[in-house]
Amino acid sequence: MTAQLALGTYRCQAIPEAAARAAASGAWIDTAPNYATGQAQNLLAPALAAHPSLNVSTKTGYLTAATGTDAVNASVLTENQARAGHSLAPDYVRWQTGRNRAQPGRDRLDLVLLHNPERAQPGDRSALHQAMRGAFEVLEEEVAAGHVAGYGVATWAGLEEETFTMGELLALAAEAAGGQHHLVAVQLPVSLVMMTPITQALHGRGPLPAAAAGLRVMASAPLHGGELPGMVDQELADIIRPGLTPAQACVLAVASCPGVTHVLIAASSAPHWGEAVDAVAQPSLTVAQLREITGVLASS
Repeated sequence: MTAQLALGTYRCQAIPEAAARAAASGAWIDTAPNYATGQAQNLLAPALAAHPSLNVSTKTGYLTAATGTDAVNASVLTENQARAGHSLAPDYVRWQTGRNRAQPGRDRLDLVLLHNPERAQPGDRSALHQAMRGAFEVLEEEVAAGHVAGYGVATWAGLEEETFTMGELLALAAEAAGGQHHLVAVQLPVSLVMMTPITQALHGRGPLPAAAAGLRVMASAPLHGGELPGMVDQELADIIRPGLTPAQACVLAVASCPGVTHVLIAASSAPHWGEAVDAVAQPSLTVAQLREITGVLASS
């Protein structure tokens, strides 16, 4: 089954309009308090008010300078911590989760992700895991209070570099919860440039098969920041699926990857969103086809 489409707001240039299109498609929306220079969640508020059943994932970790000032004034971060631009400190995670509810106007958040937690304690794996467990404890409290439905991790390099594994994330969540936990999702880059998760998944290894057991797996940067369609010619696109544009072919390849449940697209215009919708509506590529595609790319 092909993965579902989701709107990613990191590089999205027209968030209110894009959110309305995503809502019409019933797609998830992914955001963070530092996107759009700190305004992304406020910009989403009208679409979320008009579509209260729309699912949204947001994050905690990175902070803008203005948010840092607010956090210092609220006594949840020191000035040194705020200057770092990233924090998993429990008081900050609790405070930021409250802002994540207030800014888009949501009483309950569908999903809160620790944002690139590998930034928290670079070079000290043990300290990082301790910090993540502390953040998970706060998020479990937020779940118990009815403020959050579930939580997870959004990482760029943490899983690929094995700063943490899926098994370790699940174990940390179980420790934080004292048993049954609410870690329900993971977000990581998956594309025909960053192919490691795909090639691993085709052999039943890596984070995607491990995450797939009941977790939502959100593939970020499927077009590699918009660069990938310029790197994939029509000949390769036709190998992937005849009749698709290079961008659509790249999206379909990621959406077909075993374990992926959602593909994040920062489509700012209606035509780009429509192309992405058409791509994920295609029948999934088979494992054999994905192996052929990754083989072609690996040898080129």
